[in-house]
Amino acid sequence: MVKCVVWDLDNTLWDGTLLEGDAVQLRPGVLATLEGLDARGILNSVASRNEPAMANDMLTRLRVSQYFVAPQIGFEAKSRSVMRIAEQLNLGVASLAFVDDDPFERAEVASVLPELRCFDAVHAGSLPELLGVRDVQVTAESRARRAMYQAEDVRQQAEDTFSGSNAEFLQSLGLVLTITPATALDLERAQELTARTSQLNTSGRAYSLAELEAFRTSPTHRLLIVAAADRFGSYGRVGLVILEVAEGLRRLKLLLTSCRVMSRGVGAAVLNHLLVEAHAAGARFVAEFVQTERNRITLVMFRFAGLRKSGEEGGVMLLEHALTAVPAVPEHIRIIAG
Repeated sequence: MVKCVVWDLDNTLWDGTLLEGDAVQLRPGVLATLEGLDARGILNSVASRNEPAMANDMLTRLRVSQYFVAPQIGFEAKSRSVMRIAEQLNLGVASLAFVDDDPFERAEVASVLPELRCFDAVHAGSLPELLGVRDVQVTAESRARRAMYQAEDVRQQAEDTFSGSNAEFLQSLGLVLTITPATALDLERAQELTARTSQLNTSGRAYSLAELEAFRTSPTHRLLIVAAADRFGSYGRVGLVILEVAEGLRRLKLLLTSCRVMSRGVGAAVLNHLLVEAHAAGARFVAEFVQTERNRITLVMFRFAGLRKSGEEGGVMLLEHALTAVPAVPEHIRIIAG
C-alpha cells in the first residue's frame, strides 16, 4: 500500500521552472490530488533540485506547503532524497511513490530503488486511481495522519535539543497507552492498521472487517485497540491485539503497532502488559508468528521479551513464555487498561 507520494516541483507539482524566473502555477489537477491523498491518510513529500528558501516560499505562496512532510529540497540525487524521506518517516521505500516530469530523474530513482513506483507528471491529476486508493476507507487517523507526523517533527526537534539521555527524554514525554476492547466504531481503523502495518505485525497479513467483527464478538477471543498520547498530543489508535482466551491459556494471534511509535517501545509495552495479565491468571502464554520480509524486528522483540520457539503449526511459528520472570512495562510508559 502506498503511504507517501514524493513530488518533484518544477514542471511536476507546478508548471514552470523556479530558478529560471518563470511565473509558476500549480499543474491542473494537482490540488485535488493533494487534498484527496491527504484525506485518505496518504502523506505527500517533496524531492526537488531547487534552492530551498525559494522553493519553500513558492509552496507557501501557492498555499500548499501545509500538505508536505519531510521535504527534501536541494541538489543531491533524487534517489538519495527519496531515501531520506523514507528514513525520516520510518517507512519502507516500497510504500512510497515518486512523481517527476523528467524521464532521466525517474530512471535514476528506479535504478537505485527498483521497488519504488514512479509516475510521469502528466498523471498527477489521476494518481488516486493509478495508486488504487480512490476507495480507501477514511478514518479519523487517516484525516489526522499528516498532523500526527508534523507533531512527530516537533517531538524530534525537542529530542534533538534535549540535554539528557534518550531514556530521560522518553521519561519526559509522559507517554500513556490505553488498551481497551475494540468497539464496532474501531473496526475500520483496526482494518486499516492491519493493511498498513508490516514491520510490527506478527501475523503478516491484513484482516477483513468481517473477520475482525467475528473476533470482536467471539466469546473465546479479545480484540483490543491501543491508543497512545503524550505531552505533545495524541498519536491516535496505533495498535491492535487479537488474543484467544481459554482456561489456562492465553494465545496471542496478532500483535501490531504502527511504525509511527516504533521508537517509543509501544509494542514491547503492550506485550509485557499481556504477559503480566497471563501470569496473574495462572495461564500459559503462547504467541503465533508468521515471518515475512518486513517483520523480523517483531520476532526480535518477542525474543527480547523472553519468548522462545515451542513448535510450529501449518507454517505458523509458536513461541511460549515461561512466565517465571515477567519483564516490567518500560518506566517511561503508563498503561491504562479497560
